[in-house]
Amino acid sequence: MADDVRVSDRLTIPAAELSWRFSRSSGPGGQGVNTTDSRVELSWDLAGSEMLPAALRERALEQLGGRLVNGVLTITASEHRSQLRNREAAAARLAALVAGAIAPPPRARRATRPSRGSVERRIAEKKRRGQTKRNRRADTD
Repeated sequence: MADDVRVSDRLTIPAAELSWRFSRSSGPGGQGVNTTDSRVELSWDLAGSEMLPAALRERALEQLGGRLVNGVLTITASEHRSQLRNREAAAARLAALVAGAIAPPPRARRATRPSRGSVERRIAEKKRRGQTKRNRRADTD
């Protein structure tokens, strides 16, 4: 499965920039679990990649900084019993991670004032609650 990983409509990570490693996976698998290399590690050198424009690369490096080791992003997949399905899962996870990292930041929230009616309702409820608590007190006459 030496395919490119499609991140978005305009962005595709070429297969030449991806590095695959396979190892034995833990978990279910019956007799074949000890002989098949179904665990997948997918690595991509984000810092050295030429397919991303400089601005997007900087944004991705900032967003994924905690996951990178020397500029390389590594994804591990071992939830399936077959190597092919783990490869597909790792590629999908890489695409989702990169797409989220290069997405533009959300617009800043603009603070709004509460409406006059909501302020009046809040204060009326506070007064009502206080009156209820005052009514519970014992008379000190």
